[in-house]
Amino acid sequence: MSINVLFPNIILILVYIFLILDKLPRVVVALLGAGILLVFKSLTQEEAFHFIDLNVIFLLVGMMIIVNILKETGVMKWLAIFTAKKVNGNGVLMLIYFSLLTAFISALLDNVTTVLIVGAVTITICKDLKINPIPFLVSEAIASNVGGTATLIGDPPNIMIGSAAKLSFMDFIIHVSPVILMILPFTIFTLYWFYKDEIKISKAAKAELEKMSLNGLITNKKLLKPALFITTLVIFAFFFHSQLGLESGTIALSGAALLLVFENRKHIWEDVEWTTIFFFIGLFIIVGAVEKSGTIHYLSELIFKLSGGDFKTSTISILWMSGFLSALIDNIPYTATMIPLIKNLGDHYHDLNPLWWALSLGACLGGNGTLIGASANIVVAEMAHKGGYKISFLEFCKIGMIVMIESLIICSVYMWFRYLS
Repeated sequence: MSINVLFPNIILILVYIFLILDKLPRVVVALLGAGILLVFKSLTQEEAFHFIDLNVIFLLVGMMIIVNILKETGVMKWLAIFTAKKVNGNGVLMLIYFSLLTAFISALLDNVTTVLIVGAVTITICKDLKINPIPFLVSEAIASNVGGTATLIGDPPNIMIGSAAKLSFMDFIIHVSPVILMILPFTIFTLYWFYKDEIKISKAAKAELEKMSLNGLITNKKLLKPALFITTLVIFAFFFHSQLGLESGTIALSGAALLLVFENRKHIWEDVEWTTIFFFIGLFIIVGAVEKSGTIHYLSELIFKLSGGDFKTSTISILWMSGFLSALIDNIPYTATMIPLIKNLGDHYHDLNPLWWALSLGACLGGNGTLIGASANIVVAEMAHKGGYKISFLEFCKIGMIVMIESLIICSVYMWFRYLS
């Protein structure tokens, strides 16, 4: 094996080691790894730019600006207190409620947008109740990946698969949503079981909650109207982005630009999670170099050969391989690499749809395996860090891996009885 193939993989492994050790900021590790690969010409600068998914970057920046402006109105604070009062400050109910809410919204929007909004509300609630937000934030990240798997627009891999395989919104509802409805209760129970001792809210905090008033929490009513109108317009446009011929990143960035006409103070820009943005950029470049080396394609071909060309074995193999590789490598570039491979299998198999569903379920649900497996996980970690809290790589993996394996087992049974038996 040549050094051109080995070197990007060595850098990727070192990056993961440093991320696990958690001794340096994530953004530093990612940019340092990307810089080394560029300096040693594992890929050119032009190739590096090609591997950066600007749709994801635009979506992140746009939604961060929109959320920051919404927070300026006080509506996020109002929603936080309103929600906490509705569950009477019950930690278990809060975990279940916010997890279900996140999963539902993620199926209708994208999971990054969802955790940006729900995560901001969660941090506000937890600060008011003086409780640790980490169990709630981790649960929301995991629930967003599960819920987002259910629809065409919920998770970027599904958008890519739908486009490549000419699968409609209703195709995903019919074939993927049923198994997600099976997985979600197990996920919620697992999250509760893992965090049940950490989400108890003291009587003092509940008493403090009762004293809180919703009056006066909306601090900028003049800004509230355009902010809510434009945010609703952006969400509505997400539903019909394919008919409009617009990417979600374009919609988010355009909505943010329109909102900045009404509110453009300096701190709106300062509150954008720029470390998250550049972490994504570094990660895209590193994974791009690994993709260029042919490693992912080689592994995919190896799995196919080991299956002996058997369709049932290939389908289940793609499901599990996609799950574990998406936990280690961001599921967006992984999916991009797998799409042409599955298309090529059309020479061997008559009906490729079960393979597409296996890729979708594996790539999306595999994102729960590690902190860097899905965009939503990284965004939540950076939001927590900015709020003064820390989600470590290993802490996330402890619960994320359990949920991922649990989900893949359920998917295997579902795939077998629906498509392979």
